[in-house]
Amino acid sequence: MSKKKDEKADFALSKENYLLLVIGFVIIVIGFILMIGGKSEDPTVFNEEEIFSFRRITLAPIVVLAGFIFEIWAIMKKPKKSNDQ
Repeated sequence: MSKKKDEKADFALSKENYLLLVIGFVIIVIGFILMIGGKSEDPTVFNEEEIFSFRRITLAPIVVLAGFIFEIWAIMKKPKKSNDQ
């Protein structure tokens, strides 16, 4: 029974990796929030400046892509070795 207490569960990712994954997810959500909007009150009116704005066409996709790259880095990052062993 004492042997089970001494054994430490080895997970593929560390606590730090999971925290980085959450940060990456938040970055992705921010990118999608930047994409929303552009609705017109009158359906017969097409507001080109609002729909094709810099924020929706350029900034938001870059933020989402950066979030996905951050997620890949968070998964691939090696956990630091602890001195508890």
